[in-house]
Amino acid sequence: MKKTFPAELGELQNVLAFADSELEKAGCSMKAQSAIDVALEEIFVNIASYAYPGENGTAEIDVTADQSEKCITIRLSDSGVEFDPLAKPDPNTALKASDRDIGGLGIFMVKKMMDDVAYEYKDHMNILTLKKCF
Repeated sequence: MKKTFPAELGELQNVLAFADSELEKAGCSMKAQSAIDVALEEIFVNIASYAYPGENGTAEIDVTADQSEKCITIRLSDSGVEFDPLAKPDPNTALKASDRDIGGLGIFMVKKMMDDVAYEYKDHMNILTLKKCF
């Protein structure tokens, strides 16, 4: 199911409530649902904070369940500034926090928590696809 939200930090709870409702309908485990919520929060906050500098925009959330594979696919789309969050190399977590570059840990965490993460820029849209099996 798809739903469009204003790309505003104040919408985060509505985004999570929408996703949780769809995850519950699909029979998603609480462990997988928690991981999806953390990933969804990270990505939506990034869209709300950076996709539309100085202007208003929207983010579309599409939640699809594949019962045969027991997997959830969440596609987040926005027409903001083109940005591939997967292009940046993963941070070196062996370094002390003070020796690492700032940023990048949220996307790194999303990649570790999800079974698959993919990005594409198509028809002037950023499309990030998250997949989590339960």
